[in-house]
Order: sequence, then structure tokens, then C-alpha cells
Amino acid sequence: MRPMRFAISIPQHYADGDFDPVEFRNYFAGVEQLPYDSAWAHESILSATPQLSPIETMTYAAACTRRLRLGCAVFVSTLHSPVHLARSMATLDQLSGGRVDVGIGTGGPRRPFAAFGMGADRYLARFTESLALMKALWTQQRVTVDGEFWQLADAAMEPKPVQKPHPPVWIGAAAEPALRRAVRLGDGFFGSGGSPIDRFADQVRVVRAALAEAGRDPGEFPIAKRLYIGVDDHAERARQRVRAAIAEMYGRVVPEIEAAAVAGTPIECAAAVSRTAAAGAELILFTTLFEPGEQAARLADEVIPRVG
Repeated sequence: MRPMRFAISIPQHYADGDFDPVEFRNYFAGVEQLPYDSAWAHESILSATPQLSPIETMTYAAACTRRLRLGCAVFVSTLHSPVHLARSMATLDQLSGGRVDVGIGTGGPRRPFAAFGMGADRYLARFTESLALMKALWTQQRVTVDGEFWQLADAAMEPKPVQKPHPPVWIGAAAEPALRRAVRLGDGFFGSGGSPIDRFADQVRVVRAALAEAGRDPGEFPIAKRLYIGVDDHAERARQRVRAAIAEMYGRVVPEIEAAAVAGTPIECAAAVSRTAAAGAELILFTTLFEPGEQAARLADEVIPRVG
């Protein structure tokens, strides 16, 4: 049984001109002193809500840290060129000294594919082929592919990632076919922040059954869950702040995500985190929604020690 691990969000929400590099560096100087295993970004390419791009923000975070692993939960890889994404992740793995985790997901059929020069048809096949191509570029000296979507002839990509055979690939999924795909293709499963604990527990059961059917060691396939969270000495104030932050993040009220979020006093938050761990999460990503530095410290000092 792996020890419970905790992760923290990488701050990305800055309006035009609001980013303060000193504040960003100070955030990570503080976080590296706390019991967090890793820090994770989020991807939202087209949105009216200000949000920095994950790759560049992760790269900046790599320069501000020494021990934290860095990931994105998740890249909507169907909107990316797998060659470019593989190159970026290999480069970041080199720059960080082998501290990169790669989270990917299909994003579902309603993404703005036309804005990226593609159609929604066959997006699942494109997802599968793109991941296979990324792994080939990370592990093979020369790559020849004659696929449905990409063709390469004796192509090389150097340097490879520091981590061998490649950085861990976490797959975000929700429905049963996607969960089984995660087991088939990935190195770990990352549950969405929009999944309530009961639904996440059902997803974990599907993942574990698929691992057993595939003969895979569950000890080699970690399970993670994002939690949108806000801790405050006043429970109702915490809930109001989390509710407002989620509405601002998504540009509208999103009842299902709001219902899945955790907000309240340290004791209340610890109870919800404990239920998430009991549902099967081995890595819990705290995505803070306000005062990121203060929240990271409070979660480490007042919530994590209470998680049982």
C-alpha cells in the first residue's frame, strides 16, 4: 500500500498585468517547505477567464523549485500536435531534472476542434494514436509511423526525457469506457474536480476491476483526485468564497462542480479529504480557489494532519 500523497495547484489565474514574478517565486519557496509531493497546472485554452498556459507556467515553476514534481491535470491532448507536446514535455523533463508528470484527456466531443484545424469525428482514435506517437518519440531513436492522422519517416527527437522510459502518463477519465482506456494506455488515473466522492468511488472500482482483468499490478498504477477546496475558520464564508470562485472560473454557476468542491473549517475539510482517500485516492490535488499561499499553508498545517 503506497503512502498517501498530497499535491497543490500551480497559480495560473491572473488578469492582464497582474502576474507578479516575485510573488510566484515566494509561493513556491513556501510550498517546497510543506508536505506536498507535486504541483499541478490546469489547461483551458479558450476562455474568458484569465488563465496562464500550463506549459509555460510549469516551466517557470520548474525554475522556482528543486524537489516538487510538476504536472498538468490535464492537457486536452486531442487539441495538441503530439509532436509538439512530446517535445515540450521532454524539454521540461530535462529542465526540471526529471520531475514531470504528463496528464492527458480526450476533453470529450464538445471541444472547439474547428479552432484547432480539425473536426470532432474520430477524436478518440486521434487521442490513442497521438499518445502512441508521443511514447515512440520519447523512447525510440528513430520513429517511423504511417498512421491515420500522423506520418513520420525515420524521424528523430532528441534529447529524450530524463525519466525512463518516459514521464508518467496520467489519464483523466470519467465514463467507464474512458476509465478502461486509462488502464489500457496510461500509468495512472486522475479523477476530475467535478466528480463527487461517491461517483469517484465508482470510478475507482471500475479502474481496479480493469487492472485485475488486464493482470496489471494496482501498486504500479496510482489513482489521483483533484479537489477544489477552500478552508476558513468560518464555514459559511468558506462556502461563499468557493462558490464565487468556481462561478468566476467557469464564467457561470456550475452546480455539479460546486457540489463536488470542499469548503469549510479545517475539521470539515479534513473529513471530506479523508472520505476522498477512503474512496481510493492515493494522491489528492488541492486546487485552491483563493489566497493560494495562505491556503496551501493552512491545508498543510491544519487539514493534512487530520486526514485519517
